[in-house]
This record gives sequence, structure tokens and C-alpha cells, in this order.
Amino acid sequence: MVVIRLSRGGAKKRPFFHIVAADKRDRRDGRFIERLGYYNPVAAKGENAMNVALDRVNHWRQHGAIMSPTVERLVKEFAKVQTQQAPVAA
Repeated sequence: MVVIRLSRGGAKKRPFFHIVAADKRDRRDGRFIERLGYYNPVAAKGENAMNVALDRVNHWRQHGAIMSPTVERLVKEFAKVQTQQAPVAA
């Protein structure tokens, strides 16, 4: 089964997470199928704290992938921000 989850990177006390589609049996920071975005919880002002390829997330969801609760929360938050920033076409 494919899951969409966080894969930790970064240094000690400076976490950085990649949002990945991976086989459920693989380790957290191990092999993955596709990198879908990133999340930086300690981003400085002016830096992007998060970026997600929503089209690829939807692709994997349509093919049966399950999102972890944390990733589900982050994707909802990112989608909400994206819709607020998008200009309204007249």
C-alpha cells in the first residue's frame, strides 16, 4: 500500500521534512516513490515554510494512497492558503 507521509531531514534541532509517497513497508526516512513537497517548521521570515504539489497528491489519492494525519492537516492548510492567494478571475 502507498502512503503519503513525512520523511525527516535536516540537522539536529533543525528539522526539515519532505512530503513523500512511499510504500508502507519502507522506513520513514528510507526509499520513496515520489517527492511531493516539503515542510520546514522552523522557516525564517521571508522563507516558504511549505510547498506541496497538490496535483500529484490528488493523483496518488486517486490511485489508493492514504495520507498520514499530519500530512492531511498540512495539505489542507496549504490548499487553504493557495486559494486565498489566488486572484479571482472576473
